[in-house]
Amino acid sequence: MNELEKMRLKEGFTTGAAAAAAARAAALLLQKGERCKIIRVLNPDGLPIDVPVARLEEKNGAAAAVVIKDGGDDPDVTHGLEIIATVRACGEGVTIAGGPGVGRVTRPGLSVPAGEAAINPVPLRMIGDAVAGLVPPGGGLAVTISVPRGEEVAARTLNPRLGIVGGISILGTTGIVRPMSEEAFKNSLIPLVDLAAAAGYSSLVLTPGRLGFRFASQKYGFPPEAVVEMSNFVGFMLDVCADRGIKDVLLWGHHGKIVKVAAGIFHTHSRIADGRRETIAAHAASMGAPPEVARAILQANTAEEALTVLQNLGLAGVFNTLAARASQRAEEYTRGRLRVGTALLGLDGSIVGIDDHARTIGRELGWKQ
Repeated sequence: MNELEKMRLKEGFTTGAAAAAAARAAALLLQKGERCKIIRVLNPDGLPIDVPVARLEEKNGAAAAVVIKDGGDDPDVTHGLEIIATVRACGEGVTIAGGPGVGRVTRPGLSVPAGEAAINPVPLRMIGDAVAGLVPPGGGLAVTISVPRGEEVAARTLNPRLGIVGGISILGTTGIVRPMSEEAFKNSLIPLVDLAAAAGYSSLVLTPGRLGFRFASQKYGFPPEAVVEMSNFVGFMLDVCADRGIKDVLLWGHHGKIVKVAAGIFHTHSRIADGRRETIAAHAASMGAPPEVARAILQANTAEEALTVLQNLGLAGVFNTLAARASQRAEEYTRGRLRVGTALLGLDGSIVGIDDHARTIGRELGWKQ
């Protein structure tokens, strides 16, 4: 094994692939008496995925198979969960249901209708395909997917925000978990915009994380459904909003994060781009701050320290200018498809910089000013 192979992170399989494999293993046991240790399922592109089966059981005319979810080297909260498929004979065709630990959708706007089990369309198709060849002539198979500890683990996912109650979602568009997949993280945020749009909101608050969400909804009274977490993916989420017909966006979060947008930075992870102090210093200088102030900002250890420098000198108005600049850059990024306002917050949730668009959008969303 060469060094590159040693460094390569291990791939895993999705909850959808686990459910499909468990369903096939249980169906093989029920229909043919076969006790398989490895099940091969195909993803939507026809690529094979080999999934180990942990346990098999027959009881009361049904068969059950357990697959242990394997996220590979991805930091996945569902890693290690038991995904169980129980299969029994039924009238005709294949029916697929969610059992204990599989969430249920309660709000419109997702790819699964409200009232249905949170088994996304691709996993649903994979499960159906996995058992299709085992349906007896003139008969049918009923498949129930359950996840012990699913409800407990779901509390650490976005499901509560998405209105999915009672458990995790059965997910996966490729069946394969690629470690540290930024693309998967981005895609997990899109449904938040879809739900807000389905609830009738054409103005949204985009915030980096849960602290910004709490300030927006609890301290300032924004409707929680209109507040969407974007992580570091500012540009990506602006495009998602524009593509889904959102008209107005309020960028909302700690100034040390959002101020980067004023410099045209639309992926704000510190490992990607970190020009916070340089951006603050440049705007302070453009508003007449003397060189020693700019130097103090550049030498600050944190953005909070830079804010304190300006506040102590009565120059905190720089942050209103930075907010307006961030909004301008964001509107340019989306080629005018969105009206954007920006509010920059301190660690305590106080607003340290804001522009006129932000005030207007905030009022339209009913915030407490």
